[in-house]
Amino acid sequence: DAEDKQEEEKAEEEEKEEPLDLSWPDTHRARLFYIILAPILFPLAFSTPDVRKARRRMLFPITFIMSILWIAVFSYLMVWWTETLGRTMGLGSKPEIMGLTLIAAGTSVPDLITSVIVARKGLGDMAVSSSLGSNLFDICVGLPIPWLIAIAIGKEIKVDADGMFCSVLMLFAMLIAIISIIAISKWKMTKCLGGSMFLSYFCYLIIALLMGLDVLPCIFDKAK
Repeated sequence: DAEDKQEEEKAEEEEKEEPLDLSWPDTHRARLFYIILAPILFPLAFSTPDVRKARRRMLFPITFIMSILWIAVFSYLMVWWTETLGRTMGLGSKPEIMGLTLIAAGTSVPDLITSVIVARKGLGDMAVSSSLGSNLFDICVGLPIPWLIAIAIGKEIKVDADGMFCSVLMLFAMLIAIISIIAISKWKMTKCLGGSMFLSYFCYLIIALLMGLDVLPCIFDKAK
């Protein structure tokens, strides 16, 4: 019993997070990351109460609201800069290319961070469920609500259907491949499983990009 109690106390101490420290770091590596993250850290630090401080714990509603507002701001900037980059690279007529690459990676960073945090705590099921659930939420809620609002104010939404059937088939193939890989790994999160996931994603990304650039035509579109 004493050992269990000590382990619980140790786990609680590890879970405690220290408040944000904006002081100048000591190591060169930490200073590099400090400079890179400064444009994000300072606006967040001065506008969002840090509830990890005892005197500010009751301000969690403000922190929650400000977090959502900052996510909206960063999302708008990310889409704007990505669209500008796509036009600069001559991909203005192919916005799906930027969506498959930069925007997809940018919007998945929060999922990556939360998955890593819970996986380190031994909650692998929660990490996988979070990734699947967030993508379902994006498709079933994140897309329809803005479209409904746009249609309600009289704006027309156009979706390019070229290659969509092949994309859906690829997604189903990816789903079957992922389930098969997890089953082969005996439903355990291993390095081999992680490497296989990376390989599967890059294969899908390459094929999707080739189709988006009209290098690899969709046979179903040709039949039409």
